[in-house]
Amino acid sequence: MTAPFDLSGKIALVTGGSRGLGREMALAFARAGADVAVVSRKLDACERAAAEIEALGARALPLACHVGRWEAIEPMVEAVYDRLGAVDILVNNAGMSPLYPSLGAVSEEAFDKVVGVNFKGPFRLTALVGRRMHDGQGGSVINISSIAALEASPGALPYAGAKAALNALTLGFAAAYSPNVRVNSIIVGAFGTDVSDHWADPRDPVRPGWTRAGWRIGRPDEIVGAALYLASDAASFTNGAMLKVDGGPVRARAGPL
Repeated sequence: MTAPFDLSGKIALVTGGSRGLGREMALAFARAGADVAVVSRKLDACERAAAEIEALGARALPLACHVGRWEAIEPMVEAVYDRLGAVDILVNNAGMSPLYPSLGAVSEEAFDKVVGVNFKGPFRLTALVGRRMHDGQGGSVINISSIAALEASPGALPYAGAKAALNALTLGFAAAYSPNVRVNSIIVGAFGTDVSDHWADPRDPVRPGWTRAGWRIGRPDEIVGAALYLASDAASFTNGAMLKVDGGPVRARAGPL
């Protein structure tokens, strides 16, 4: 295997691809040789990310789509196949976890939005794209899950439940479309994207590289290695895996034991 992470000739579709971890993965795929469909709710943000991808010499297709809306997904998928010809790599990255003051204050509308974006959308997208991959040349589906699914906290409980359901989808679709379609999850911890701006107490800021008690949050580019591995032939025998990229267990206190 001379170039295990080479994606030359591949087409990637990345939801939530205009910013944060999605943007980092989309750019990494382009650097590895892939063309990329960048999908998120706001077209102007997709167009900015697409311009960055094209500057790397790859084709880019910006598309606006709210993946929590079932009826919007199939037209978006058709547009990708019409314009780029295929999907070899699907990254279900779009997600949301709105803050709430208490569990009793979570509205049905907010709950449904969280489930829609984090669970319903990936289900429908993988059902459509995964079937085409299975009937064609195969491919790789990467679900971006969260450590919240394994360590649920009261402050993000609907999100944790939706990401746990996404992990179940990973296993189910891995079985449904094997062996030529691989479906895996990256279980992410805290990353210093724009989302983390909402976490920080101004007296105790949380930023990439910030540490306390032997713990830090990740830089957005630190997702790239896992994504390239799962997208490429380097992971040809990896299917139904849950790969944690979270910096490891939080230690109770700083310094060596």
